[in-house]
Amino acid sequence: MTPTDLRPLGKTAIRVTGIAMGCWPIAGVSSLGVTEADSLRTLEQAVDSGINFFDTAYCYGYDGESERLIGRALGKRRDQIVIATKGGIHWENRKQARDASAATLKRECDESLSRLGTDHVDLLYLHAPDPKVPLAESAGALKDLLDAGKTRSVGLSNASVEQLAEFAAICPLSAFQPHYNMLQREIEQAQLPWCVENGVSVIVYWPLLKGLLAGKLPRDHVFDDRDGRKKYPMFQGAEWFRNLDFVEELREIATRAGRTVAELVLNWTIHQPGICSALCGAKRPEQIQENARGMGWRLTAAQIEEIAGALIRRGASVSRGAVT
Repeated sequence: MTPTDLRPLGKTAIRVTGIAMGCWPIAGVSSLGVTEADSLRTLEQAVDSGINFFDTAYCYGYDGESERLIGRALGKRRDQIVIATKGGIHWENRKQARDASAATLKRECDESLSRLGTDHVDLLYLHAPDPKVPLAESAGALKDLLDAGKTRSVGLSNASVEQLAEFAAICPLSAFQPHYNMLQREIEQAQLPWCVENGVSVIVYWPLLKGLLAGKLPRDHVFDDRDGRKKYPMFQGAEWFRNLDFVEELREIATRAGRTVAELVLNWTIHQPGICSALCGAKRPEQIQENARGMGWRLTAAQIEEIAGALIRRGASVSRGAVT
């Protein structure tokens, strides 16, 4: 990517691409058909396709599989990439549990660095506020890790605007990570304006709504019982068919533009006011190649207007997401 394609991360000197690789799928916890060989090739293909930003977490994998794969695939290209990881969520009996105490956050950071094969990450998030631990304690721990040079910047994920403000009063905050996409836009009410006002970059997950907005799911698709998407309302009943109708409208716009649905959706997302980067999960090289083609160009005013019309016809249906 050229310097003009890169975006500042908060008020730091770190620059990231508008499309990032979300590294949850390669952990193999909720995605089917994941192989180690494909995951390693996908990570390398991401860099080759112009992506420099990789997002993982301590809990991505029952034993840190995602972080370990990043270290193996991209260790030799460490100076070319920006690595973000998260702490504060772990696994107990294959169920996620929160512990954002200072001691745990510091221990998990050290484990993440070991898995990644690096002495620092570029961005370290609190994965989610822990109701059992004062947010001030979690923020203080991340401030200590920032001061120690174990991370170059700090972020907060899955938080309210009040929590963002409380956290930022203790630790410099460079990034906020919520879910956001064409059909889930709650953050536009409070968190996004707060972040813009305070110079905090918004890094969004689910820009393709767990594959729904990628345009590849047929109407008669039957989800495997092991597929984590099966539990979400947007993949069920009448909402499923309304969403597919919306995707078909997007497909018509994309086809006329010479783009895929995913490219169109991602480009729309990363050019929304205040959005710095969109995390795109992938488990095969061809998926991350397509995602990368969502950056480096701009929708026309006419195309943006067509998308706005399709959104109006779809209606303001918003479904809440889980921590990912």
